[in-house]
Amino acid sequence: MLKDFFWRKSYTRFPASGIIIILIVTILTLLGIIILFSASQAMHSNPVALLKKQILWLVLGVIIGFFVFRLDLERIRSLIPIITGAALLLLALVLIPGIGVKVNGAQRWLDLGLMRLQVSEIGKIGLLFCLAHYLAMHRRSLDALKEGFVYPFSFLGLFVGLIFLEPDYGTAFLCGSVGAVLFFVSGIKLRYLLPSAGIALLLFCVAIVLNPERLSRITSFLDVESNRSDSGYQLWQGIIAFGVGGIEGVGLGSGQQQMSFLPEAHTDFIFSIIGEELGLFFSMGVALLFLALLILVLFQLKYAPNLYQYLLVLGSLLMIEFQALINMGVVTGCLPTKGMSLPFISYGGSNLVLMFILIGVILNCLCHWSKVPLKEAREL
Repeated sequence: MLKDFFWRKSYTRFPASGIIIILIVTILTLLGIIILFSASQAMHSNPVALLKKQILWLVLGVIIGFFVFRLDLERIRSLIPIITGAALLLLALVLIPGIGVKVNGAQRWLDLGLMRLQVSEIGKIGLLFCLAHYLAMHRRSLDALKEGFVYPFSFLGLFVGLIFLEPDYGTAFLCGSVGAVLFFVSGIKLRYLLPSAGIALLLFCVAIVLNPERLSRITSFLDVESNRSDSGYQLWQGIIAFGVGGIEGVGLGSGQQQMSFLPEAHTDFIFSIIGEELGLFFSMGVALLFLALLILVLFQLKYAPNLYQYLLVLGSLLMIEFQALINMGVVTGCLPTKGMSLPFISYGGSNLVLMFILIGVILNCLCHWSKVPLKEAREL
């Protein structure tokens, strides 16, 4: 039966690490709902408009995440070629005029009627399963040119390239970075990895230089104050929000930056609203929660029974952590401006659902791993 093929028949007791992960995610999500309500008051005559949509996405994310949590990740390995093909097909379809929806010059969405789907989020899932399965299957032959260079880098390049063409430079960089880490830990030789990474970074820099809009983000990042009235306006307002909030914050609903001063206050720059309204301690608390999630899951990786599950959990974790790091780096002026959501907190349905899928993968594995670290080589 289909249920017997996909769903695990038994699993060990729910570990304490899983409870802590759920607690961290719950705190971040509730904080996002609270801040979103505050930030949306100045954006709509009905202040709960965005809130209702986000709660609907949240419910959907929890349901799908629970489904992923119950999946037998070993048995679905036979379906990974289909998952990979479907993800690549969607990434290609969104580039076709008339099918993909263009917003602010980027063609990243598919219109499904009741909602818009950002297909790069599905691309992330396809990439993770594709690389984890391939690298585990060919672990003993990664020294070879084809198995250790041509095939894996082609898979990664195809996903990253399609996302890059949308264009979505930030997500392409994120996927490339996660893929590079998975390559490294799986044992791909540095003689393949380092030159490929160098060439990729060079092409990335050339693409930025040839794109005036993205080049302006770099120049404004290097001198925010001089560009505060044009290309650096958003970043400048975000920095002001942190300065106004200080240590204790101005209080929920009392912030001024979401009052049409700070663009995308409810999405990419929601961390600035946290800094303004709740202050430095709450902002540091958010960062520490992501750090706690990182450390907790990294310590659990030693229990992974095989390389496939090890890479799935590590890749899922890095997708969350790298995205959070990029978002907070941008908002605080440590990185050039890039539209990327803060996981579990920013408004946006597709990314919120993806985050719960990734958490579902992590909890799925942690609940079925033995609590005794393996002393012998892991299976593939």
